[in-house]
Formats: sequence, C-alpha cells, structure tokens
Amino acid sequence: MTVDILRGVLGWCAVINTGLLLWWFLFFVFAHDWIYRMHSKWFKIPIETFNTIHYAGMAFFKIAVFVFNIIPYFALRIVV
Repeated sequence: MTVDILRGVLGWCAVINTGLLLWWFLFFVFAHDWIYRMHSKWFKIPIETFNTIHYAGMAFFKIAVFVFNIIPYFALRIVV
C-alpha cells in the first residue's frame, strides 16, 4: 500500500464519517421526539439521560474521527 492510497483512504473515511456524524446530529435535532419514543419502548430512560447519551456519543464519535482519520490524513499531507 502506497502513501497515496493510504492518504486517499483516510480522506474518504473522514468524509464518510463526518457525513455520518452530520446525519446523526440532524436526525437527532429534527426527529428527537420520534427517536425518544422509539427508544423508550425498549428502555425505560428519562429524556435527560437520553439526551446526555446521544450528546456524549456524538462527542466521542467526533473525537474518534479527528484522531483516527483527519489528523493522520493531514500528517501524511504534510510529510509527503
């Protein structure tokens, strides 16, 4: 695997993961009540805890995308 291929893979992974994060955020904002009703059928969870879980999940996912996709991509852009 060449550096160019690895850089391309990291770039597309970053784009796809950022799109997924954006989709999650928009879905959570515009369909919040529907998502909560769906999950509250399976789990008895207060709405504050539900919001906290999603907020923490989005934050973790965003950090993971930066650490594993975006930062290595830019490091390879700088080095090569």
